[in-house]
Amino acid sequence: MIVPPRTIPGLVLAGGLSRRMGSNKALATLGDAPLLSHVIRRLTPQVSDVTINAAVTDKANWAESFGLPLLPDTLNGHAGPLAGVLAGMRHFRDRDTFGSHFMTAPADSPFFPDDLVARLCEYLSDDVIVIASSGGQLHPVFALWPVALGDDLEGWLKNDANRRIRAFLARHVTIGVAFPPLETATGSLDPFFNINTPDELALARRHLENMET
Repeated sequence: MIVPPRTIPGLVLAGGLSRRMGSNKALATLGDAPLLSHVIRRLTPQVSDVTINAAVTDKANWAESFGLPLLPDTLNGHAGPLAGVLAGMRHFRDRDTFGSHFMTAPADSPFFPDDLVARLCEYLSDDVIVIASSGGQLHPVFALWPVALGDDLEGWLKNDANRRIRAFLARHVTIGVAFPPLETATGSLDPFFNINTPDELALARRHLENMET
């Protein structure tokens, strides 16, 4: 299945609780902008459009300040990233002009590759979930998700014990696409490095400074 990357919509998963950061990490300052802004800037040129997924309690609050459509979870409470994926499956399925898949990226990973969506699109096939990987590890929040799996995911999440992405992936056909590390003056950096703590934010700031000099 050959699909131009720019026809794929993007969904930023920003519904996390940021417990280890101590405050909303999507709003943490990285360089000249909030962390979420870096993710939006990197994703926007790769997809047809960008929507932000955040919990329903955040509606009409911080996420709207980014000037993008806000898609709340369809499930109550904080059910993890799979709840955001499910919201995306339902939302994009109902579009008048939409293909088979949409792209997800988390709000806390600002360095992912500029050709991420293009590379993943090379492996698109029917109901296959196409996932980015690095260093031998899959990164399921960076994936092309087929909307056709919406019913299965919704049924899966009715059991509160089913919150782990990898357990859901085991039910379906997946393809992992490997990406090399980034090389900066600070050293090698996983392109899917995510920021959960103040120390990781400080590390990201050092890497960003070296990338910009």
